Amino acid sequence: MPDEITADCVIEDDRWEAAGLEDLAARAVEAALSWHRIGGEVVVMGCDDARIASLNADFRGKPRATNVLSWPSVEHLPHPPGEAPEIPDEDELGDIAIAFETCAAEAQAQGKPFDHHVLHLLVHATLHLLGYDHDTDPDAERMETTERAILARLDVPDPYGETAR
Repeated sequence: MPDEITADCVIEDDRWEAAGLEDLAARAVEAALSWHRIGGEVVVMGCDDARIASLNADFRGKPRATNVLSWPSVEHLPHPPGEAPEIPDEDELGDIAIAFETCAAEAQAQGKPFDHHVLHLLVHATLHLLGYDHDTDPDAERMETTERAILARLDVPDPYGETAR
C-alpha cells in the first residue's frame, strides 16, 4: 500500500479553477484516505454538466447530468451489507469527475456553502473508489457514517442533517 496521498486535477471548466478545485480535491482525498490509514492517487476532473452528461451516458447509460461520477481502478469484491469493504491495495485508486453547474445548483438549493458541498461529493466519490456503496440500507448507513466522520475532520457539518447557512 502506498504511503503518499495524491489528488491530481484535470480542469476542463475554468470555473473550477476559480472555485479552487485543486485545493478542495487535495483536502477531500487526503481526508478520506488518511481516515482509512492508506495512501494512493486519485485523479479528479472538474467539468461542466454537458461533459458529465456525456460520461454518464457512456458509462452508466443515463444521458443526463449528475453531480459526481467515479471509476475505481479495480473491481471491488462483494461484502456483506453494512460491513466495510475490503480496501484495495493499489497505488492508483481511480478517477472522479465532478460537474460545476449541478454542484452549484445543489449547494444553493440545500443552503450549503459551495465548498462544503464539493468536499462532501469528493469524499463520497473517493469512498466509492475504495469499495463503499449505498445499494442497500445498511451499506448506505455505513457510507454516510464514514462520510460524516471524514467531513468532521474538514470542519464540514453533517451533510445529511438539516442545512443552515
